[in-house]
Amino acid sequence: EVQLQASGGGLVQAGGSLRLSCAASGFSFDDYGKGWFRQAPGKEREGVACISRIDGTTYYTDPVKGRFTISVDNAKNTMYLQMNSLKPEDTAIYYCAADCEVLDGDFYSGHLGQGTLVTVSS
Repeated sequence: EVQLQASGGGLVQAGGSLRLSCAASGFSFDDYGKGWFRQAPGKEREGVACISRIDGTTYYTDPVKGRFTISVDNAKNTMYLQMNSLKPEDTAIYYCAADCEVLDGDFYSGHLGQGTLVTVSS
């Protein structure tokens, strides 16, 4: 059974930073693309960042480029999302994802874990 548990969310002021972590189990971590999605109140879920299973290429949605960084530690079956220069519009529930892919700019995932809430105050 695929299990993904995100943590590290919280309340932060605009301009601040947070680092999200996601512990994964139940699948061959190295064999899948990994990523992060988010859903803001009243909005559809959107892809935030994805790292390719093929060559480690990273992809980011335009609003977070230059501010967010996705990384993985295969030895620990853990992925991270470093978020800097946070803005109020980054407020959302963040979900980590297994089997993440980006096709023609659109993010896809086979599995999403339980999310962690990030709140950015102005």
